[in-house]
Amino acid sequence: MTLLKTLDSKFFHTEIPYKPMGKYAHFITVRVTESYPLFQTDGELNKARVRAGVEDNSTLSRLTMFKRKQSTPERLVGRELLRTYGFVKPEECEYNVAFGMNNPDCIIYGFAIGDSGSEKSKVVVDTAFSITAFDQSHETFTLNAPYESGTMSSKGENGSKPGEVTSRINQQDHIRPQVFFPSIVTLKDPTEASFLYVFNNILRTRHYGAQTTRTGRVRNELIGVVFADGEIVSNLRWTQAIFDTMKANDTLKTPDPLDENEVFQAAKLAIQSLMNDEFIVHTDFIGEDCQPLLAEIKALTATEAGIRAILQQADDETKAYADKHIGKKKTAAARS
Repeated sequence: MTLLKTLDSKFFHTEIPYKPMGKYAHFITVRVTESYPLFQTDGELNKARVRAGVEDNSTLSRLTMFKRKQSTPERLVGRELLRTYGFVKPEECEYNVAFGMNNPDCIIYGFAIGDSGSEKSKVVVDTAFSITAFDQSHETFTLNAPYESGTMSSKGENGSKPGEVTSRINQQDHIRPQVFFPSIVTLKDPTEASFLYVFNNILRTRHYGAQTTRTGRVRNELIGVVFADGEIVSNLRWTQAIFDTMKANDTLKTPDPLDENEVFQAAKLAIQSLMNDEFIVHTDFIGEDCQPLLAEIKALTATEAGIRAILQQADDETKAYADKHIGKKKTAAARS
């Protein structure tokens, strides 16, 4: 069943192929922080010292958003939807514990269960870098733990003296709001249903990083979609090209936050320029060219019937794939 009318069916496979077939769908996104998220390892914010731009050869430290910080929240949103509409039962498939191996999450995003089997992810996400420098993109907060009264002064509980101020204070670096992380999410060998499934997960995901129940609000803005017969430019090079574009237009307003309309315009111009330099066959839906597709997908995913149709088609495809290929793997492993 065809769900999309704005795209040619030539961009999609009719079934999930077992071997790589050289079709790629690239979701061109800019992730915008809207609270104070934490992308950290060992208690420190992740950062890297890199070249500022493609043309600007100075160096600066940029915040980084590692690939698992991006893909894990998105696949968990998809898993939540699969459970909501009854396509996956909690006891049948538990993330990082006991994968079901035959549903859209497992087949599209992959899994590994020791000797029981594995499936390589068809979703490729690489580290994203902030446009602005580390020093301009984070700040340090002092954290504390108040008593029952809501104050920092003890009333004499647990051996403390009345009026004694608690020492339960810590400091933590947080990423500021309105920090921009250009990120390209790639889906290998898409079917129409897997394309819509991944697209919907990106648009729906709102929290990234540590402590996602309390902070970590991030908005994903779609700049465009590129269909190609190979992988395209890296996140870092796209970020550097955006930096060059904004510098040339005098829109890097240090130390003020970047204007998001200026960022999106620079992101669109930068990716168009970079795609002109690619040595692959590609069809681009960027900026205004992407609006009809985005409007159709929003209309489809805004109704229960539309979401159910996407999930049903994705579930049928992935179960057919699992019966045909995962079942063979398990049988071969049992014989050995």
